[in-house]
Amino acid sequence: MIEKLKSYYRKQLFHPTILSIFINPFYIIRKRLNQSIKILAGHMKGDFLDFGCGFMPYKTLFDVKSYKGIDVKSSGHDTNSMHEGVIFYDGENIPMDDSSVDSIFASEVFEHIFNLDSVLKELYRVLKPEGKLLVTVPFIWEEHEIPYDFARYTSFGFHHILQKNNFEVVKSLKSGSSIETCLQILASFFHSIFPQNTFFRLICTIVFISPINLVSILLNFLLPQRDELYLNNVVLLTKSQK
Repeated sequence: MIEKLKSYYRKQLFHPTILSIFINPFYIIRKRLNQSIKILAGHMKGDFLDFGCGFMPYKTLFDVKSYKGIDVKSSGHDTNSMHEGVIFYDGENIPMDDSSVDSIFASEVFEHIFNLDSVLKELYRVLKPEGKLLVTVPFIWEEHEIPYDFARYTSFGFHHILQKNNFEVVKSLKSGSSIETCLQILASFFHSIFPQNTFFRLICTIVFISPINLVSILLNFLLPQRDELYLNNVVLLTKSQK
C-alpha cells in the first residue's frame, strides 16, 4: 500500500492533475514542462534514447518503437529508483554505434553537464541523419542535485550552443509565464524550509503552497505576460548534415 502511494505521488510530481495543486510543491513548473513536452513528443519516433534518464518520468508521453535509458551513476539521481536495464556510462563516450537511434530526449540534464560541447558531439554521433533531439533546460531555477549543477541558459545562448554543434532548431518553447515563474520560486522557497518529516511536509504544502498554486492560476489570466521571464527552455532539434 505504501509503495502504491509513493508511486502515485511520484506520478503527481511529474504528471500533475488538479490534485497536484494541493500536494505538489512544484506544480507550476512540472505542469508547464509536461505540457511543453507533450506538444513536441509527436516528433519523436523509432529507436528512442532517454539521455540522463533517471527513473524515466516522461516515458509514457512517447509512442516509439524502442525506449532505452542512459545515465551516469554520479549524477545526483537516486540510482536505486531507476528502471532496470538503464545503461550506465562514463559521462563522455556513449556506448552505442554511430547513427543508431532515431530520437534522443534529454530533460533537465544539460545544466548538469560541464563538458556540454563534448556530450553534444556524442549525441550527434549516435543520432541518425534527420533524427530528432528534444531537450529541456531550466532558465530560472534554484541550484539542485548539488554539486552537479553547472549552468543556466537563456534561449539565445542555448540555441547558439546547439547550433554550434550542428543541430538545427525546429521548434523552441518557453514554459511557464512570468507570474508563474515568480510564484513557483516563492513556493519552492517555502518548501525548502518545511520540516523533513513526510507527513508534516504534506500538511505544510496543503496549507502554504496550495494557495500559491491557486493564485498563480488566477493571476496568469489577469496579468500581462513577459517573454523574458520564464522557467524552462524546451527545444526540438534535428541533426543537420555537416
